Amino acid sequence: MSLDLEKEYNNRAAVPEHPAIIARWAAESKAYRNINPPRVIEYGPGERNTLDLFEADPGPAVMFIHGGYWQALDKSFFSSMAKGLNALGVTVAVPSYDLCPNVRIGDIVEQMRAASAIVHRAIDAPVIVAGHSAGGHLSACLLATEAHVPAAYAISGLFELAPLLNTSLNEKLRLDAAEAEALSPVLWPPPEGKMLDAIVGGDESNEYVRQSAAIVATWGEDGVTTRYEEAGGANHFTVIDPLTDPASAMCERLKQLVVRA
Repeated sequence: MSLDLEKEYNNRAAVPEHPAIIARWAAESKAYRNINPPRVIEYGPGERNTLDLFEADPGPAVMFIHGGYWQALDKSFFSSMAKGLNALGVTVAVPSYDLCPNVRIGDIVEQMRAASAIVHRAIDAPVIVAGHSAGGHLSACLLATEAHVPAAYAISGLFELAPLLNTSLNEKLRLDAAEAEALSPVLWPPPEGKMLDAIVGGDESNEYVRQSAAIVATWGEDGVTTRYEEAGGANHFTVIDPLTDPASAMCERLKQLVVRA
């Protein structure tokens, strides 16, 4: 029996209540910006090439990269993802980026490299990159190539893009086989000496679980300190909720990565 990749990667169909969850993200994020206005920094020439810097104590920061399959959402939905870490004294940057089909995934990777470099210069310290879904992919890409990124925390990430080629997602992504291979960090030289955490919701599809387990195994065999975790009871959307809670294990782990940077 062949795997139904359309079903495996259609997170919105798998979580019918996703509109309410996304609306909650937006409301909570607006409320957080109202009480803790960020510093807005331009990292490129485009309208979406900006990031919100939620400043806390000096030292290494976390850059949170949002998901949306490289084709939806922006930073305004995710300001509340800074809440837990800010309470622990960690500065958090939340960038937007241009979306497919207006750009290609490779362009987004370059934009996030530019954003992380701007954050690095702004704080004069290393940057821990965390990301959700497509942001998990982008986090792994930055870990693999950026000297100022010593660790990545990928939540429900995508590290092998070939399975998306024959799904409806590719209508906007416009990937071909060569591009999908070139943009799959699981196939890249592992960033020896660095750290990668891969977290996936316990209620996510088999393919999402497989992807996180695969990069942990592959990179872990080649000198990367890797860690895999399944968040019990969490779906593809609720898996990031602990970032709003400074007492959560997720925030505590990210704080550990910051301290070690």
